[in-house]
Amino acid sequence: MKIRILDIAYETMADGPGLRTSIYCAGCAHHCPGCHNPQSWDFMGGREMSVQELLDIVKDDEFADVTFSGGDPLYQVEAFTELARRIKEETGKNIWCYTGFTYEEVLADERLSMILPYIDTLVEGPFILELRNTDLPFRGSSNQRIIHLK
Repeated sequence: MKIRILDIAYETMADGPGLRTSIYCAGCAHHCPGCHNPQSWDFMGGREMSVQELLDIVKDDEFADVTFSGGDPLYQVEAFTELARRIKEETGKNIWCYTGFTYEEVLADERLSMILPYIDTLVEGPFILELRNTDLPFRGSSNQRIIHLK
């Protein structure tokens, strides 16, 4: 199974608590005005990587937890669910997932919600430029919520 990836940030502290390996995927149809990463909107951007390749990268750093960001990982939900399942089973690492969908939208969609059992924290909701708040930890606008699932 392949995932289209824009970039991987190693030992970052910007995408969740502590050190994290952040996997930035390609593709987002939300197109939020003021998005900090509009280059991630292109679904054909970046490069394809296998779930196994990404898992190997995650396992290479025994101290870093994991963040899925983008783009929006839920546009590639089947592959990210497989990656999250394997990360949990093989490492037990904490996983955060950023999405422009609201938690309610994810719950209402059987396909999108398939990832929820494998992630610890969902940072949800579209970025809204008028609600931008740089004082909030780990999110860009005040409407976005951090939902701890575990």
